[in-house]
Amino acid sequence: MTTTSELLIVGAGGFARETAQAVAAINAVRPTWRLHGFLDDDPLLHGRRVDGLPVIGGTDLVHSLPNAHVVVCVGNPRNYFTRARIVERLDLPADRYATIVHPSADLSADSVIGPGSVLLAQAVLTAAATVSAHVAVMPHAVLTHDVTVDDFATIASGVRFGGGVRVQRGAYLGSGALIREQVKIGAWSQVGMGSVVLQDVPDGQVWVGNPARKLRDIETL
Repeated sequence: MTTTSELLIVGAGGFARETAQAVAAINAVRPTWRLHGFLDDDPLLHGRRVDGLPVIGGTDLVHSLPNAHVVVCVGNPRNYFTRARIVERLDLPADRYATIVHPSADLSADSVIGPGSVLLAQAVLTAAATVSAHVAVMPHAVLTHDVTVDDFATIASGVRFGGGVRVQRGAYLGSGALIREQVKIGAWSQVGMGSVVLQDVPDGQVWVGNPARKLRDIETL
């Protein structure tokens, strides 16, 4: 008999919907999750259905369903700090968080994925890569050997890393960015779409271009 686990997705936007599709793909290979639906703090969404799944209520309902695993799927380039704030507010133990890996993702046996993280379709981790907690890895991202991604970072679709890159806490890397080997991306910094990063990016800055250069400091944390 196959045992499945209950699951709640926090958020009801694009990333949450993509994660729900990843859950469906996992279940198509092997029944793993009983997805109840979405939790979102926008009261206008409560009672609605998104891609066929209900928006059950606000995020604090995680405490009313203590047997359900949770994955927090919020944030966008204009406000990529939200995921960390929600996780801090919910204050759940690590074992309440699900790790969702699309079945088409390619992970080496010595790579590590932390609780609450999501890897979408055809993401690749080649050798000894580490993805920490509550990280979003979008489709077709490639993390080569010894890449380390700290908590709450976002790796958008098509990002490519050389070996030994370190992405620090909460950083956001835009679609198609290329990161040279051994480079460090600072905490809560942002790398623009298609940028080519050849040197370390300090904490809390926005870098864009080819080669990437500082555009400005981030506006808020």
